[in-house]
Amino acid sequence: HQPPESDMTGLNANEFDSSDEEPSEKEETPFQVSWSVENKIWDRLPSLGLHLHCCRFKNIRRNLQKDIEELKSYGVQEIFVLCTRGELSKCRVPNLLAAYQDHGFIVHHHPIPDGEAPDFAQCSVILNELRSSLEYNRKTLIHCYGGLGRSCLIAACLLLQLFDSVSPQQALDSLRDLRGPGAIQTIKQYNYLHDFREILATHMLTEGLIARSISR
Repeated sequence: HQPPESDMTGLNANEFDSSDEEPSEKEETPFQVSWSVENKIWDRLPSLGLHLHCCRFKNIRRNLQKDIEELKSYGVQEIFVLCTRGELSKCRVPNLLAAYQDHGFIVHHHPIPDGEAPDFAQCSVILNELRSSLEYNRKTLIHCYGGLGRSCLIAACLLLQLFDSVSPQQALDSLRDLRGPGAIQTIKQYNYLHDFREILATHMLTEGLIARSISR
C-alpha cells in the first residue's frame, strides 16, 4: 500500500518515521493518557486508554512513583506494555514491569521492536487479552515508548476486529484524532493495519481447517 498524502501529515522526511519514539524532549515531560472515550468512534470502548510513557527520568524513583500514582488516580487496572526489555533498560526503567505488578496492576508484556508490527500470532494473543479485559470493564492501558506507533497500531487492529463497519482509514483517523498526526508511524505499521482483516480471515480459515482435521 502507498499511503495517500493526507495520511502522512505532520511527519518528517518521507512523511513516515522509522520509529515510534517521539522526538527528543525535556526529561520531566508530563505524563499523558489519551482515553478512548474522547473520540466518538471509540464510545463503545470507554475503558481503553493509550498512554505516552515518560522514559526520561532525572530521579527515577520519584518520577516512576509519581507516574504509578497517576495511573492509580485514573483507575487503571491492567497495563499492556509493548516495549522490549532492551527499551526499558535504555529508558532507565528496567524493573518497570515488576513495579507495575508490585502496585497491583495486572501486566501483559508483549514486546514488539520499535517501528515494527507484531506477527499475527502475537497480535491475536494481544487482542484476545484486550477483549477479555474490556469485556469485564477493567480500565486498561496500552503503552509503548511514545504511545504513537505500536500502541496505536494494536488499538486500531482492535477496532477493526470488533467493528465491521469501521474501515482501516477510519481506524487510522480516529487514532490520529486521539493521539495526534504521528499515530501509526511507519510504512510497515500502515500496511499491517490495511492488511489486517485479510490476514485475520486467512488465519481464521487456517485455524478452522486445522480444527476440522484434528476432529476427524
